[in-house]
Amino acid sequence: MADTTIKVDPTVRDRLQELARDRGMSMRDLVAELAGATPTKEELRKRYEETKAYVEEHFLGRPYTEEDERAGEKLWADLEAGRIGEVQ
Repeated sequence: MADTTIKVDPTVRDRLQELARDRGMSMRDLVAELAGATPTKEELRKRYEETKAYVEEHFLGRPYTEEDERAGEKLWADLEAGRIGEVQ
């Protein structure tokens, strides 16, 4: 595999070095790990479609709707705000 150079600000370089050191790896391996762990827009779209199909088949038994999406967003907002989640 041929190496290449990526130009970044010194602050970014120093941050990458620190992260790599903390993880006990080279900066090269850290950058490869970060690139591999960060999904592209297409990968995110595919993941969304696969998850939606799974939810429709195994939980809803019907197509996922905008109403379902709004209800899910409200649920997450309520959880984050602490309005639900604890059983008294």
